[in-house]
Amino acid sequence: MSEIKEIKKEKIFTNARIEATCFNPGQLIPEDINIQEIAVAGRSNVGKSSLINALLNAKLAKTGQTPGKTRSINFYRVESPKVIFRLVDLPGYGYAKRSRDERNEWQRLISAYMRKRESLRLVLHLVDFRHGLLKNDRDLQEWIRAEGKNIFVVFTKADKIAKGKWKTTRDLYIRDGLYSYDVPVITSAEKKEGIDPLGEFLIKFLEM
Repeated sequence: MSEIKEIKKEKIFTNARIEATCFNPGQLIPEDINIQEIAVAGRSNVGKSSLINALLNAKLAKTGQTPGKTRSINFYRVESPKVIFRLVDLPGYGYAKRSRDERNEWQRLISAYMRKRESLRLVLHLVDFRHGLLKNDRDLQEWIRAEGKNIFVVFTKADKIAKGKWKTTRDLYIRDGLYSYDVPVITSAEKKEGIDPLGEFLIKFLEM
């Protein structure tokens, strides 16, 4: 795996807009075989909405202090000079205060999307850099792999750890065992760290 390098760019994605918000499998928008999809998954409160907004350079995903705020699948149409694709924001998992029925509904909704979506090329697995992969993160990775989907790990909230420890911490997590299509990228939505390299990686991946 080759390490992603920081590349300065003015604006990677030129336009982004929300296409649909879906709360149950019957609301999922039909896939378009001409438009590739990249899904974003992560634990509740991992900073998913903040990262999406930073990546797309637009305030599209709702952010807040309450874990588990995103309870729907949100489809965003994203354009760049090179590719047009859908970024698919999946509900966060692992929030203990959710009822069993709500957790089952989450699993049913995600399964309905993931299992038959031929246009889904990659799942961005967001992981809090302070904690690494917890048990339900590993469970998610195993399930995604069983579905035959590519996973790329994106570490979030890196500003909470001294920058001098980033590489050592990342390498420790890698040795501890994780699945990732390439070397995980380290990001901070607050400090805009790692956002450009992530965008560049996505474009290159979609062009393959």
